Amino acid sequence: MAKKQAKSDRQAVIAATLKKQKTADQRRGFMIVGVCTVVAVLIVGAAAFQPIKDWWDLRQFKGKDLASIGAPASVCQKVTTKKADGNQDHVPQTQTVDYKDAPPAFGAHWNVAGLAPAPISRKLYTADDRPALEALVHNLEHGYTILWYDDTIAKNDTDMKELQAIADKLSSTTNYRDKFIAAPWTSADEGGAKFPAGQHVAFTHWSAGGSGNTDTSKQEGVFQYCSAISGESLSDFMLKYPYTDSPEPGAM
Repeated sequence: MAKKQAKSDRQAVIAATLKKQKTADQRRGFMIVGVCTVVAVLIVGAAAFQPIKDWWDLRQFKGKDLASIGAPASVCQKVTTKKADGNQDHVPQTQTVDYKDAPPAFGAHWNVAGLAPAPISRKLYTADDRPALEALVHNLEHGYTILWYDDTIAKNDTDMKELQAIADKLSSTTNYRDKFIAAPWTSADEGGAKFPAGQHVAFTHWSAGGSGNTDTSKQEGVFQYCSAISGESLSDFMLKYPYTDSPEPGAM
């Protein structure tokens, strides 16, 4: 009788232990599900938050024109030019071109469908996704103005918001007057050439030597350097050197 009672007691203890274990397992399961749910909500919330934050930050530029964004034109140096070459000088995609200027305004370039020139639909690039220089020089041949910015600008959130606002002002994909790209100039690009000391932004344009000019000997590379982002100076630059003043203005 005592043995049966002892066996019954042990079974009761085992049953109680198993019940506690099952309850603990269920509690852990609920906790894991709860944590996963919270993490998922945070991930989704973060993904949704960034576009909202960008919209909020950029709303300050909504009523401004291009010339009102960033610093005044006084932060920029005088425009300089130099004789250009490379018109219709297409090299294979596997070939890199040693551009002597930082950044380039003309030269040999790629002519690869889907890669060069870069599409007019994209106005602002970062170091993570910027096309190769050889592709962007093809854009210059087609009349684009490229605003190049260095790492100092890239690391400044306010500066990048101003660049996004400028890109938004020039967002048309059908109006060729908006042939514009903002692209980073990185340490990997520098080689032996760098921005002038204290300058963090550069505008470049490939001029035909005047709108409608077909004499390739008149072509020039146009450069302007700035210590900060200046929508005013960019606006003046693009008015003085429109897309029509390029070797191939009618090409996308």
